[in-house]
Amino acid sequence: MIIRKSAAEIDRIARAGTLVAETISHVGERIEPGITTLELDRIADGFIRASGGVPTSQGYKGYPRAICISTNDVVVHGIPDGTVVEDGDLVTIDVGVTLGSAIADSAYTFAVGSVDPESQRLLDVCQDALAAGIAEARLGNRIGDISHAVQTVVEGAGFSVVKSLVGHGVGRHYHEDPHVPNFGDPGRGPRLSEGMTIAIEPMITMGGPEVWLAEDGWTISTTDGSRAAHFEHTVAILPDAPRILTPRVGIATERARLLQ
Repeated sequence: MIIRKSAAEIDRIARAGTLVAETISHVGERIEPGITTLELDRIADGFIRASGGVPTSQGYKGYPRAICISTNDVVVHGIPDGTVVEDGDLVTIDVGVTLGSAIADSAYTFAVGSVDPESQRLLDVCQDALAAGIAEARLGNRIGDISHAVQTVVEGAGFSVVKSLVGHGVGRHYHEDPHVPNFGDPGRGPRLSEGMTIAIEPMITMGGPEVWLAEDGWTISTTDGSRAAHFEHTVAILPDAPRILTPRVGIATERARLLQ
């Protein structure tokens, strides 16, 4: 069942979204060669709680950390541990925050130091795909219009969409209906109506679309070992235009600014 939210509820989700965005920025400023992903998780946990929020991922279906941190060939749900960040790495910070009764969700893939040109292009294309998906998140369109827009950008650039992973509704619960795939045909799927709040999140790879699940039951990586990128915003469907509820804070890239 798709849950449509009131204007007041959307504002509450937006407040949670602001804390999500601030957390991503706060952690991103501290990503550098030599730091471990577990240290970054502790930084995120402390920041969220000091700001009055609760890390939504902590304990969700048994997940053991405050946030998800995925590096290089890990697409999503990487569990922070003793992994040491190195120059040239791609590091995805995926944050869910519960603030009061509202939940927001967002992700951003950071380039650490000097990355190779193809890795940077992967990041650029993933952000462009997110922007294209959000542009289609308009009243009267369908989920398939978002999905098709993302897929067109990604595959047009020669990269792959991970088809076994999807975006989702969010707001009262961490994961709600509807699913928001990153591939599909325009004009298909549930119609977008006022008050829907959805997480649009392209998850793409430099190689093929196939992924595998680690024994920890969470970490999902590319089967071919190729690098992955993941960008996500929580978006509300409103009469005039989509409203991004997790606008970027302090991340100074042109594409990030386009998504504010």
